[in-house]
Amino acid sequence: MASSAFEKLDEKPFSRFHVLAMFTTGMGVFTDGYDLASIGLVLAPVLGSFGVGHDADFVKGLLTGAALVGSAVGAVLFGALAQKGRKRYYGIDVGVMAAAAALQAFAPNVWVLIAIRFVLGIGVGADYVLSPTIMAEHANRKDRGKKLGFGFAAMWGIGAMTSAIVLWILTEAGVSPDLQWRIVLGFGMVPALSVLTLRRRMPETARFLARVGGDDAKARAVIEEITGKPAETAALTDRRAWHEVFSQHARAVFGAALLWLIYDIVLYSGVLFGPSDIAKAMDYSSIKFQLYSYGLFNVCGTLLGCALIDKIGRKWLMAGGFVLSAIALFAFAPLLGKAAPIVTFWIFGGYTFWSSVGPGAVAGSGLLGVELSPTRIRSIAQAVTVVGGRIGASIAAFAFPLILDHTSVAFMMIALAVTSLVGAALTFVLVPETANRSLEDINADTDAAIASYSSSRA
Repeated sequence: MASSAFEKLDEKPFSRFHVLAMFTTGMGVFTDGYDLASIGLVLAPVLGSFGVGHDADFVKGLLTGAALVGSAVGAVLFGALAQKGRKRYYGIDVGVMAAAAALQAFAPNVWVLIAIRFVLGIGVGADYVLSPTIMAEHANRKDRGKKLGFGFAAMWGIGAMTSAIVLWILTEAGVSPDLQWRIVLGFGMVPALSVLTLRRRMPETARFLARVGGDDAKARAVIEEITGKPAETAALTDRRAWHEVFSQHARAVFGAALLWLIYDIVLYSGVLFGPSDIAKAMDYSSIKFQLYSYGLFNVCGTLLGCALIDKIGRKWLMAGGFVLSAIALFAFAPLLGKAAPIVTFWIFGGYTFWSSVGPGAVAGSGLLGVELSPTRIRSIAQAVTVVGGRIGASIAAFAFPLILDHTSVAFMMIALAVTSLVGAALTFVLVPETANRSLEDINADTDAAIASYSSSRA
């Protein structure tokens, strides 16, 4: 590993600061999971409350897809803004999510709700860029994978599971369906507001301050604050034009975006329509499906992925997860409607588990985008990968109900299995191994490389 001004950050043992940073960033992702998964739970009562019968599939696509499209817009916008500072905009994301979540409870019609969810998505997209970027730039080398895996992927699943718990409590309390969905969607403001103050207090990352902000003194102060040791080595400011740096790393960035796209096609087909269409085909209630799917399989799978990601590496973990989840889907499809519901549910759970262990902990945590790009372009590169994921999720949101009208759930599962195998193959082609390497080493983002560029332009 090349020695650098950030070596003390890389070698700092996992500490209280890392735990606090993981909570501060993770609760925003918890909110993302809650907001994006809760709509799948309450689709039926929402449509019923507004009397949507004609073009129901089209409206379902808009309800489930509006936040996803909004998150792509938010990712692009805040990816560019974060080039001026990570911390400067940190907190705005959860503020937008909190306000939009609360407004959902008062939506007078389905079209206003769709518009609100689009705005909600802007906050989600901003968080998908800012949280992994900040988390990675503060992280130590040996624990970076598990830190992002838990703080992003696991917290997302816990948020999704919480939405089912809230709905279950309301159902048991005898709350009317119309009020249920309003409370479930509106409750998303609570976790978002819980970390608003903590986010504003999060220090700017030393890597941004030194490489992009050009303030080495502040960068050293942050390193000392985190590590308790003075930073003795100065870091050069990267004066290269961002588009020039991006062109050098474009293959890796777009590769990461493609893999997130593939993962989200498979993931969101289950997230958005699992509690309704897939659960119905297995004769399970939407609440039971969501609770078990995330509590037993998604969260547990992600935790196992976090335990393995820095040991066996990103490439093998993600490819293996894609393959094993595909095998589960191939087994699930022919048994659907023929085997006992408990059998099909556990096989489907195997898909959820292995998908969470592998691609969920790697691509789904936003890890690839931040690891495969230097500090000079990291927020922009992360925005590109987020947009890739949102395209995949939007394909699932809009295509799943339309395709299902002409096929069956079993056919869709086979299609998703094939998609997973494509993801496994592309992983070996597109993903270099980044485990236990510094961000500077991965991207040749060293002072020597920057100095060489500067001298060539002198």
